[in-house]
Amino acid sequence: MDNLKIKLPPHISKIIDILNSNGHKAYIVGGCVRDSFLNRNPYDWDVTTSALPEETRELFKDFRTVDTGLKHGTLTVIIDRTPYEVTTFRIDGEYGDNRHPENVTFTSKIGDDLARRDFTVNALAYNEESGLVDLYGGQGDIYNSIIRTVGDADTRFNEDGLRIMRALRFSATLGFEIEEETKKSIHKNKYLLKNISAERITVELTKLICGKNAFNILMEYPDVLSVFIPEIAPAVNFTQYGKKHAYDVWEHICHTVDTIPQDRILRLTMLLHDLGKVPTHKLNEKGDSTFKNHATIGGEMAKEILTRLKFDKKTINKVSFLVGCHDFEPPETKIELKKHLKTKTPEDIKTLLIIKKSDRGALSESYRDISEGTAQTLKWLEEIESNNECCTISQLAVNGKDLEKKGLKGEEIGNALNSLLDAVIENKVENTKADLLTYIL
Repeated sequence: MDNLKIKLPPHISKIIDILNSNGHKAYIVGGCVRDSFLNRNPYDWDVTTSALPEETRELFKDFRTVDTGLKHGTLTVIIDRTPYEVTTFRIDGEYGDNRHPENVTFTSKIGDDLARRDFTVNALAYNEESGLVDLYGGQGDIYNSIIRTVGDADTRFNEDGLRIMRALRFSATLGFEIEEETKKSIHKNKYLLKNISAERITVELTKLICGKNAFNILMEYPDVLSVFIPEIAPAVNFTQYGKKHAYDVWEHICHTVDTIPQDRILRLTMLLHDLGKVPTHKLNEKGDSTFKNHATIGGEMAKEILTRLKFDKKTINKVSFLVGCHDFEPPETKIELKKHLKTKTPEDIKTLLIIKKSDRGALSESYRDISEGTAQTLKWLEEIESNNECCTISQLAVNGKDLEKKGLKGEEIGNALNSLLDAVIENKVENTKADLLTYIL
């Protein structure tokens, strides 16, 4: 790592060369340096420079530029339709809102700029001429897989409360441990997240739960997540009585998030799927836990939570639907499967089988295996789709107009179509126009 050589994209090299050749210092900085250490393809390449914003704009007058945030020193240079942010070295002023500095001061020293960064692994700068600039031990922290704030943790988090979620997110996605003082400060300052917009929280939360180390973070920091999802707090250490259950509600949730594929919809579903257990919990005559209608209640809770966090409508509708249906079990007969397909698509069924596998996998060992039922369901689904077997009203050989011609009106038509669909599914009548009309009339 000491001999790190980063192959810069041609456009980035060009930007740095232009700045350097005109007497300014320039480096790539932050996440792109960190990711290069980790042999990950950087998502963004950011440049920091001693040139003032006006100087940068003048140097790149032959290119298209956008005044992204000149007040904070940032100009976007566009080369071959690709945007690159170029930001002047700066010192941040006071953070009045726990999110943004009230003012910034431009500086000629790279060290001043790195001092304002959030974590040591992000306080790294590099150019091909000078090599790596590492003033806070970021290189060693990457090597040792550690997330640590630059300087005092309380100060960093009070400057920008979102850094709390960023720490958790980096730990989850990179698989890094959070350093002890940083960890203590996260728990201490979690309330600062109340000052952060839902949109910002949502971005970090989604990345966090899709990370490879999500389980450990969810288990260790439910108090942090409860600041913006208070429904989580009651689930922590909530005992589930009975032979079926291996974990309390929250630990069960964490295991299901961990074992389901790293897809945002699936992971959001598992994060929320059993929060409905707390308000529906009762003990039966044997002393075992029951959770009647917890899926339906959970679906309503999921919709409320995701709406509050300002997720998009498509995500809200999909996740709340899946949470509401997550108690789906592989059907015992093809007819039963067809009845499910009245209100669910084949893709819905396949997704619910994936959810059920993760959900059952976090139960006691004797309750985990659903492989046989899953395989049979998938076989039936294939047959149904291949043969275009009737499972929905739109697939019936008659429609509302046909029934209207036979004298049915209004609600009678809807009821008749539903009855006909049930009859076809149960093999009581063939799906032909003549047979259906004879059957219903």
